[in-house]
Amino acid sequence: MDTVLSGIRPTGDLHLGNYFGALRNFVKMQNENNCYFFVADYHSLTTHPHPSDIQVNVKKILSQYLASGLDPEKATIYVQSDVPQVAELYMLMNMNAYIGELERTTTFKEKARQNPDNVNAGLLTYAVLMACDILMMHADKVPVGKDQEQHLEMTCKFARRFNQIYGVEYFKEPKAFNFGNNLIKVPGLDGSGKMGKSQGNGIYLIDEDKDIRKKVMKAVTDSGPTVENSPKPEVIQNLFTLMELVSTPDTVQHFDNLYNTCQIRYGDLKKQLAEDIIKAVAPVRERIKDIYNNEEYLNRVAAQGAEKAREQAAKTVAEVRHIIGFK
Repeated sequence: MDTVLSGIRPTGDLHLGNYFGALRNFVKMQNENNCYFFVADYHSLTTHPHPSDIQVNVKKILSQYLASGLDPEKATIYVQSDVPQVAELYMLMNMNAYIGELERTTTFKEKARQNPDNVNAGLLTYAVLMACDILMMHADKVPVGKDQEQHLEMTCKFARRFNQIYGVEYFKEPKAFNFGNNLIKVPGLDGSGKMGKSQGNGIYLIDEDKDIRKKVMKAVTDSGPTVENSPKPEVIQNLFTLMELVSTPDTVQHFDNLYNTCQIRYGDLKKQLAEDIIKAVAPVRERIKDIYNNEEYLNRVAAQGAEKAREQAAKTVAEVRHIIGFK
């Protein structure tokens, strides 16, 4: 059984891309693997969030993880800061990370360019902390997007370096895991790229019905087809891709036929799409609200996850200290 680890920064609500993409795969994976899912609140400190923001966002992400189908009885679901061993391992691994290689990290250079007044040490060593999250649990697989592949490569580098320095075969090198053809790429509503927080083109699991309708009706379209059976441009294919996720096959076929015969009215398509998204999202939204308001349950899940995570983390840190020479 493989050990799989994935983390998410508590920086906002989950959107349809998260739900139909990675989260659905995580729900399946928890039945077949030893899975760790954590809220990366230490990582969020690189942007200096207000204390109340951290607390609220951690609670929101936990609620949305659970409402989407992650099961604390099958997977270890925890908050990063509830496992203090990660901070000690982070300090120890920083001793073998070099400034030059950290400064060359693509995400560091981008963040430093975007926020020149907040180039802090945590931002510089972000890759080390991410490596510690992974190595602490001895993960075999780490689901990563393109923007995180370099960090995973550095995790493997830090693992090799530790093993070489101390003459051991302790840390394994985790493999990137992107679900292959099983990962659905959910398009945004702006007609370009995938749905994402930074693009502002998403529909969120917590969105109310009126907000979903408003967003969908503003989705980018074109003037419509003028030749029968013509290929769909990307902005239109995006709408059909969303429809394939939430609508019945006959509904998709109906609008596809209208498009192919140049009879389609995008307003009708958007209205149908909005109602089908609402039908898919509303039950999840209600579960999110119920869980979010159930403080006792959330605390119990977080405590249970922290206990299981700390058990493995304490073992790793004790073994690393012994290897380094702290007897």
